[in-house]
Amino acid sequence: MNLEMDLINTADAMLDALQEMGVTYLFSNLGSDHPAIIEGLAKAKALGRPLPEVIICPHEYVALCAAHGYFLLSGEAQGVFVHTDVGTQNLGGSLHNALRSRIPVFIFSGETPYTMDGELPGSRNSHINYLQNVYDQRGILRNYVKWEQDIRTGKNVKQLVYRAFQLAYSEPKGPVYLTGAREVLEEVVHSSEDLSSKWKPVEKNSLSWESVSFIVENVVNASNPVLITSHLGKNEKSVEQVVKFCESLTIPVIEVNPTYLNFPSDHPLHLGFNVTELISDADVIIVIDSDIPWVPSMNQPNEDCKVIFIDTDPIKSDIPLWHIPSEVFYQVDSYLGLTLLNQYIDSIDLDENKFKERYVKLKNIHEKQRVEWRKAEEEPSDGIITPEWLTACIRNAIDEETIILNETITNSMAVQNHLPRNKPGTLFGNGGSSLGWNGGAALGAKLAKPDKTIVSLTGDGTYLFSLPSSVHWLSRRYKAPFLTVIYNNQGWNATKNNLLRLYPEGIANRDDRYWVNFDQPADLAKIAEAAGGALALTVSDPSELQEVLNKGVEAVKAGRSAVIDVKLQKISEQKD
Repeated sequence: MNLEMDLINTADAMLDALQEMGVTYLFSNLGSDHPAIIEGLAKAKALGRPLPEVIICPHEYVALCAAHGYFLLSGEAQGVFVHTDVGTQNLGGSLHNALRSRIPVFIFSGETPYTMDGELPGSRNSHINYLQNVYDQRGILRNYVKWEQDIRTGKNVKQLVYRAFQLAYSEPKGPVYLTGAREVLEEVVHSSEDLSSKWKPVEKNSLSWESVSFIVENVVNASNPVLITSHLGKNEKSVEQVVKFCESLTIPVIEVNPTYLNFPSDHPLHLGFNVTELISDADVIIVIDSDIPWVPSMNQPNEDCKVIFIDTDPIKSDIPLWHIPSEVFYQVDSYLGLTLLNQYIDSIDLDENKFKERYVKLKNIHEKQRVEWRKAEEEPSDGIITPEWLTACIRNAIDEETIILNETITNSMAVQNHLPRNKPGTLFGNGGSSLGWNGGAALGAKLAKPDKTIVSLTGDGTYLFSLPSSVHWLSRRYKAPFLTVIYNNQGWNATKNNLLRLYPEGIANRDDRYWVNFDQPADLAKIAEAAGGALALTVSDPSELQEVLNKGVEAVKAGRSAVIDVKLQKISEQKD
């Protein structure tokens, strides 16, 4: 067979375009809609022509989580290939997470063949080609992507790929979805030149000079300014800029549900993760990169407080009902905006004495807060491991270079308080609310940064949601070891807590009936051992915890994934 061909098909052209766009991996669960793609990959391999590498993913949810994690550590969007309508559906909540986390990713799925009698190459030849024929496959995920399209002809398929990435990378970033039936993937087309450089994303916005002056003036004149952020640290360079800004004007910082390291935890101006203590007294609040800086039904600034909102999407245009009353909304890239704010501050004279008293006060609050947190870290005397003790032991087992992925849900505050991170790019969380992100994301993070130690912190519920059998099969197959620590309270505590907010004196609380507990707990760590050869350890004795965690870290550094199931206090004793 002569592999040197002047003509190629649509699948070949699409793969070439993905290579041109800088895609490294195709996290793939391939099916009957992908013969032309598989053949194209095989031809490229035989010819020594570079194309993205296929990562075989036993489940589509894990595939998209892995692409998500890879982007967090690399800043490069990857490809996810899934099978028709059923593979698209299996993406499930991972698609919600990618959208809410603003993760650019290129998702491709075949469509069922549109001819039945062999009229064209790729025509239907199996009963599933009929069963997977639905009226609107792209409608399955239309609510969760920035762009979706079907390949109508191979002659412009590269333009479609370029367009997809242009939109995916433009702020606010997000996933995109392209489909193509087998017949169109088999269409013969002429090879074409690389024009990807002409499809750049939209340039990021900054603040006007008038806006900069307005913001600085309001903060300078404020008695109790506060800065709130959640995902400013998505650009690591923004952290240095926000530190400089807050130090210049003595502004305390609160991280609300942080999905990145946004501000060094040990800095005297870092006042924790709970807005309740500060926003009621604030006279100016600057919100930078946060989707829900506070929940209005639970917390509110005073009516005279001025709120200034800075975000790439400050009014959350993809959330149907959302509002934080603000003096002004700026659609701005936080790094560019903070850089300009700092330049302005450097150009004006400030009365530094005015800020000294406030700095001392805030530093004292910071130090007192940390003293109170440390009291909870004591080794338990009752033989039951606490989330605080567990987190302190994790802190002792890792270094500042270790990358943490946190999906502990109801134990997230314990992680935030007792696992301080000070280096940008060493802490990540799920910006969405579909549980199970942590496993695939840790895998993708390790593929992006193979020289780093990756630690995934998860609850027992989120661990099961993460499809650990698929995750750890992949971990061993692609030599991507990481440590998983399970905060195992043997149930879904978030559901119980929500119930108690509405019915604190209700019958469910009185009778301990929540239907959230795992009264026949599985050996969770052994799932990873069976599927991927991971080191599987379970611990319930507080005195043994540090040694077990150290063993887990050592195993990962030696090239083997480890899962440590840590038994905490059970959330319920319900049996029926």
